[in-house]
Amino acid sequence: MARTCRIERKTSETQVKVEMNLDGRGTADIHTGIGFLDHMLTLFCVHGQFDLDIRANGDLEVDYHHTVEDVALVLGESVSTALDNRLGIQRYGFAVTPMDDALAEVAIDLSNRPFLIFKLPPVLESVGRFDRGLAKEFFRAFAFKAGMNLHINVKYGENEHHVLESIYKSVGRALKQAVVVDPNRSGVRSSKGVL
Repeated sequence: MARTCRIERKTSETQVKVEMNLDGRGTADIHTGIGFLDHMLTLFCVHGQFDLDIRANGDLEVDYHHTVEDVALVLGESVSTALDNRLGIQRYGFAVTPMDDALAEVAIDLSNRPFLIFKLPPVLESVGRFDRGLAKEFFRAFAFKAGMNLHINVKYGENEHHVLESIYKSVGRALKQAVVVDPNRSGVRSSKGVL
């Protein structure tokens, strides 16, 4: 069964459309109006091997926040929808990814009990308008809509671009592990019998 979906969200602030294939090849066609976010989501796709098409129009003249958050909400909902009842998935994923001076650790549990831990070191060099605050808002919205317990821990890094890049790559890699279907499992990976 194909694990794909197409979801749209329209508000007075943004219009977002996401098409996703969890079992893709890492093909990204992303246009949010925020170049740095497009770059990060492309890395997420390539390293997670997800096919992802995103079109977003938002009130960028105000700031990036509404667009970043709404893209994350729709992406999280897309993951949850594509997973359907979550039967047979590995559920857990973990990745450690270096990017030059930065090292990110990401752990994921697709438990349907959303939570976010977001720990970053102080950095010396900033990327500009898309910073760690926006990244945290992105991952909070993404985790809660996906039903994901998401732990992000960057042990060290001096350049914020490298810190954020290592995170998006790690989240892609860890999510890929978590969504893999185990052919030896017919139900959900839980002693309760449900997620």
